Amino acid sequence: MLGMRVDGTNYDHAATEILGWASHGESRYVCIATVNNVIEAHDNPAYQRVMEDADLVTPDGMPLVWGLNLLGVRGATRVYGPDLTPILCQRAAASGIPVGFYGSTPEVLADLTANLARRCPNLQIAYAASPPFKPQTPEEDAAVRERIDRSGVRLLFVGLGTPKQELWMAANRGALPAAMVGVGAAFDFIAGHKRQAPNLLQRLGLEWLFRLVNEPRRLWRRYLYRNPRFIVLFAAQLLRHWFSVGGAPRTRDRATSDEQGRR
Repeated sequence: MLGMRVDGTNYDHAATEILGWASHGESRYVCIATVNNVIEAHDNPAYQRVMEDADLVTPDGMPLVWGLNLLGVRGATRVYGPDLTPILCQRAAASGIPVGFYGSTPEVLADLTANLARRCPNLQIAYAASPPFKPQTPEEDAAVRERIDRSGVRLLFVGLGTPKQELWMAANRGALPAAMVGVGAAFDFIAGHKRQAPNLLQRLGLEWLFRLVNEPRRLWRRYLYRNPRFIVLFAAQLLRHWFSVGGAPRTRDRATSDEQGRR
């Protein structure tokens, strides 16, 4: 989508893949993509490579689900970070897989882990840390990796925000024996520090409007500049796609056998 990979997946497929990697201690990373990720990748080739190299890129926002459908990808559903996180935690608790959380603030992490522990009584939370907002030195990065490794975490939720969390996960794939999932603002929502958009607005693809009204200073550029750009650029891509297939969209299954084999 605008040159950035987005997988046509769903909650069950994504959760099964991620828990499979985690149970075997495989070093993988998963990106939960929105329009913001797509435009960031369109503008930044280095970031686009990070997204392309991910082991799974899920469509977090409804515009990406609709875009996949218009491009002929059948069976894709929204895989939303705040909903995927508890699903993964429930399955991790049932399987005895230790989880960890990296990002946000100490206050958010305390409420996040408490809420998840109530939802999933058998959840093993082996690690939770809030990094400083300033860039870390190589020595500090190495110390973080060592602490995560020693904790025994096999499923690590990363909530550093885009593009920082994707860059961090890519830099640490191969260094940590864990499946890393970048879930963005999910920490704040699950902790109860931010309100989620009503389900109706989410289904209509209007969650961005709800968040903009609640956080205008922080999010105005993302939604009022990047969203219109996505609409124009994707419309051009869609027209090229339809002309290339003879004026009618073609459909294909959720993932090709080659891609399934690679993942």
